Order: sequence, then structure tokens, then C-alpha cells
Amino acid sequence: MQATEQLKMQMQQLGICVIIPTYNNCRTLESVISGVLEYTSNLIVVDDGSFDETPYIIDKFKNIHHLNNYPNQGKGVALYKGMKYAIDKGFQYAITIDSDGQHNPGDIPQFVNKLNEIGEALIIGKRFMEKSKVPGKSYFGRDFSNFWFSIETGIKHPDTQSGFRLYPLMPIKKMKLLTKKFEFEIEIIVRLAWNGINVESVPVSVVYFPENERVSHFRPGKDFTRISILNTVLVTLAICYYRPMLFFKNKNLTELLFATHQSRSLKSMSIAFGVFMGIIPIWGFQLIIAIALAFLFRLNKALVIIFANISIPPMIPLILYLSMLCGKMWVLKPVSTILWPISLDSFRPYLTQYIFGSITLAIVSAAAAWLISYTILFFTRHTDPNL
Repeated sequence: MQATEQLKMQMQQLGICVIIPTYNNCRTLESVISGVLEYTSNLIVVDDGSFDETPYIIDKFKNIHHLNNYPNQGKGVALYKGMKYAIDKGFQYAITIDSDGQHNPGDIPQFVNKLNEIGEALIIGKRFMEKSKVPGKSYFGRDFSNFWFSIETGIKHPDTQSGFRLYPLMPIKKMKLLTKKFEFEIEIIVRLAWNGINVESVPVSVVYFPENERVSHFRPGKDFTRISILNTVLVTLAICYYRPMLFFKNKNLTELLFATHQSRSLKSMSIAFGVFMGIIPIWGFQLIIAIALAFLFRLNKALVIIFANISIPPMIPLILYLSMLCGKMWVLKPVSTILWPISLDSFRPYLTQYIFGSITLAIVSAAAAWLISYTILFFTRHTDPNL
């Protein structure tokens, strides 16, 4: 009893509340609420448009915060509504726990102790998933989520699909989150990781009810499609912006550009590759592919990214003109000029000349970039002369 009272005081001092989003979970909701109230009275229940006995169960508890969504809008909306309410009430952290009875409120102390140990962080409950009792689709979902989270953030986490979490609320206050349903829980942890929030885990227990007793609102077709679309968007943003930003963060630009541990040839090749990728005719995908290949071939990422931006808007007319010029040698009836303004219809007759010409220009420009950069580096002292 004394330990429980101490935990209540700690949660009060740290500004921790608990949020329970619920939708038609009347069979398990009462026990979850009762379990949470053993540790804190700062409880926010968000009823996401339930039409079963849920409102009557919530009304039994007079001293909790009760929010409603009508009609049902999705778990993401319910969570976000609870978080915004918690922020308005001055809470610093929110523990989220599902209302379907899978999570044990008795694991709440794990999150509080971890927060005391490491300070501000996103803490996700790592479920103990005994294979004999866990549905195969739950394993797949967890591994699927963990894989994409690592691609999007560079962080390996054992259970990114668990909904039993402790969120820092102040970073969320500044966010404009886009998703509304189950995919919300993916978006928010990726966005927090991108904002530099430490992502940790604590062990928690989990209960999986028999199939005929389980209440699940996850729709495999629609929700998995939403999640896949979200992961596609997040991976694209990660490759184009956030992963390079994290790579450059707190690193000296001179060291990135003129790293003494890299040879002249490697740095010259990185510059040449960046120029090549910036010119070849794959508009919209140049930077994504350039970054991916730079990591694959262990090139100087900073140099590749900088020189791949040769195709910035002011340079596009010049690149188009030189590409058409280089393409004249590859077609039987070349043209020297393009009608402006350019449209898809006006440009279509010159497409073959442009494609072959831009590849030629990319190769020639890359070769010239390699020769010029190698010559410059040869006469500088930024590289070990023995390399």
C-alpha cells in the first residue's frame, strides 16, 4: 500500500496522466479503469462513439475526465483528443492503455520508474508474447511495424506496435498530426523520433483472449492499406529529408566535406556520382536514389547530396538545353531548340533526344567533375597524402 501511495505521488509530481481510448469494449473497460485508478486519479477516458454499455460504465466513476466522440472517428482521433485535453490541463506525460483488457494496469509502475531513470522519453511497452498463446498475425504485425520504424528512423525497437506507451506531451503540442485511425500510433512515434525524442521500452505483460471472446476493431483490408500508405510516405520523407538531416546533425561541415580518413578518389567519386544523379532523367527520384546508393556504396553522403542538387530550378533550363544538344548525335532528325513554355505535349516529340542526351550529359559532366575535384583535392591538405 505504501509503495502504491508513493507511486501516486510520483505520478502527480511528474505530471503524468493516463488516457484510455475506448470503443464498444464494455466487457473489459470497467476492470481497466479500476486497475488504473489504483495508481492515479488523473484518468482521461475518451469514448469514441460507443453504442454498447460503455457510457453507463464510465458514469460509475465520478472523478475521472470523460470525453466523447460522436460519431466514431477512429483510435487516432480519440488518442489525440485525449492528449490535447491533457496538455490543456497542464500534464507533462500521458500513459496510454487499451480498453480491451490486453494490457495490465499493474505494469504502470514500469513506465514511471523508467521515466525517473532516464528522463523525458517515449517509452513503449515491450509485450511478452508467448508463441503458444499469441495469434500469428500479431507477430507479423509487430515485426512489420518494427522493420519500417527502423527504416524511417534508424532506431531498432522490439515492439513498436504496442499501444501501452508513455508519451511526452510537450513535443506533441507543436505537432500537426495527419492520421486518424490505427496508423496514428505509427505516425506519432516516428514523428517524435524525428524530433530527437529518446525512444525506450519496458517489459509489460499481455493477455490474448480466445478468438470468440476477442473484441477487435482492426479491419485488415482497410487499416493495413492505410498503414502501408503511411509507411510509404514516411519512408520517402525519411530518405529525402529526415535521415540526411539526422546524419548531418552535430557534425562539422568541413569534416563531412573533406574527411581526412577518405581518399581523394572516394571523395571525387562522390562528387561525380552526385552530379551524375542530378542530371539523369529521373526527375522526382534523383535525390532519393542518390542517397540510397550513397549509403549502399559507402560514398561521402554530404558530397553526394550537395552535388545531386545541381538540378535546382535555376539550373533546369541549362540542363535541358545541354541535354538536347548532346542528344543530337543519337537521333536521325534532331532539333536544336525547344518551344517555351514547356508542356508534356510540346516536349513529347523531343523525348528520345532528351533522354539520350541527358544520359550523355550526365556521364560527361560526372567525368569532368571527378577530374576537377580530384585535381583540387590533390593540391589541398584536407586529405591524407598517403590515401
